[in-house]
Amino acid sequence: MGDKVLVTGASGFVGSAVARALSRRGDDVRVLLRSTSPRANVEGENFEIAEGDMLDRHSMIEAMDGVRYVFHVAADYRLWARDPQEIVRNNLEGTRAVMDAARAVGVERIVYTSSVAALKPLHGEAVDETSRHSEDTVIGAYKKSKLVAERLVERMAADGLPAVLVSPSTPIGPRDIKPTPTGRIIVQAASGGMPAYVDTGLNLVHVDDVAAGHLLALDKGRIGENYILGGADVRLKEMLAVICPLAGRKPPSIRLPRAPLYPLAICAEAMARVTGKEPMLTVDALNMSRYHMFFSSKKAQDDLGYSARPWQQAIEDAVAWFRQAGYIR
Repeated sequence: MGDKVLVTGASGFVGSAVARALSRRGDDVRVLLRSTSPRANVEGENFEIAEGDMLDRHSMIEAMDGVRYVFHVAADYRLWARDPQEIVRNNLEGTRAVMDAARAVGVERIVYTSSVAALKPLHGEAVDETSRHSEDTVIGAYKKSKLVAERLVERMAADGLPAVLVSPSTPIGPRDIKPTPTGRIIVQAASGGMPAYVDTGLNLVHVDDVAAGHLLALDKGRIGENYILGGADVRLKEMLAVICPLAGRKPPSIRLPRAPLYPLAICAEAMARVTGKEPMLTVDALNMSRYHMFFSSKKAQDDLGYSARPWQQAIEDAVAWFRQAGYIR
């Protein structure tokens, strides 16, 4: 049996991939789940389950009993909430509780999952870990939450906390059960629900490559350093041109201007405040789409030996899983 490792967020997309990667290499994996967390991504796996909440330092200390390493992957990943500050509080205070607990019990090393959301994109240019947002420039509550949580971990690492940071770009692939915002794009396009597109771009990476990058960060990463775990820079038009044929559909050819979409986003958010359901279109999402979210993983490649498979394969795996799971009509 390998090392005892705790993974938070293992019921989610990236966290479950990290937990499986650790288990496959022989580590003894304990996963932290709330009592209400879905179990689909942990069923059938040889994981020890610890019930607790990342916001509760006491339950985190209990979950870390006997643990050598911690992967803090859990996050409140919503691009909209009735109370946006709730997202910020959850991700900042949850991270604080996990890091405080890890320091209290003497965990040997922590891998903290940040996000490229905390990095400042440039129009059409791939940026690296040095392109940093501030609280004044970041767009939306989720990105702000990842920014302030990342800064907290950096300060604690400078004060002796043995934490390495990783920043996934846009993971796609199997077992995206929620699904994520990018997963929703894939499902919508494959189901024939995207007759048009806006001019934007993403850095696409297979979720299992992101998981492998987490393990490399544990083994080879430098304390206090941040590593982008990305793949390929892809325009949305190119992405749709691969997704749609996999579902037997023609990709959209109409490019929409953003300006007419803002009233729709405002109406969608107003309706969401009534229903409580996350809107399909938000003002923050439109503002973010003005940028091509392109990123460089060169530091992770050079320092960790990180690599990523072709983005088209990640799309194929995602579409196949969404179809098998019944998400695609």
